[in-house]
Amino acid sequence: MRYFSFEQGKDALLLVARVLLMVLFVIFGWQKLVGFSGTVGYMTSVGAPAPMLSAVVAVVMEFVVGIAIVVGFYTRPLALLLALYTLGTAFIGHHYWTMTGAAQSANMINFYKNLSIMGGLLLLVATGPGRYSLDRK
Repeated sequence: MRYFSFEQGKDALLLVARVLLMVLFVIFGWQKLVGFSGTVGYMTSVGAPAPMLSAVVAVVMEFVVGIAIVVGFYTRPLALLLALYTLGTAFIGHHYWTMTGAAQSANMINFYKNLSIMGGLLLLVATGPGRYSLDRK
């Protein structure tokens, strides 16, 4: 009887991991794109530098880079870039240490969620995208 080994399923797991890591980015990147004026307004409200440019960067990083990682295109460098972007958004958008009450709690959760997502992105940098990717074609 032959058993399933981790090595046999590793590439499939890497594909699933890429998709799951990018769900959040692709969904919210798309929302930022279709509601671009609202995105610029949000960037202004959180004190992002150059709100219009920040909105463009957010759409490109979340939607475009998110899709690229899903399909496994330049996965390692883009995952590293997205990890740095995620760190930046944690500090710009979720500065819980300046807040109190429910806002502090919600932003603390989101800050540390960003750090956790960075961990997954850094794993992609280390492992690469796996066989089921454009990088492997």
